[in-house]
Amino acid sequence: MSIWRVILCIIFPPLAIIDKGCGSFLIVFLLTLCGWVPGVIAALIINNKK
Repeated sequence: MSIWRVILCIIFPPLAIIDKGCGSFLIVFLLTLCGWVPGVIAALIINNKK
């Protein structure tokens, strides 16, 4: 995972995982709406998977 992707996960989590699929995007988007920290954590976890 590149440093730019990590920064994007912190600033705007749904945009960081747009290429991972619609389901992942929707989950991270909803978590970000519920709270910024859960969205960031989910985006980092999804981006860390191969």
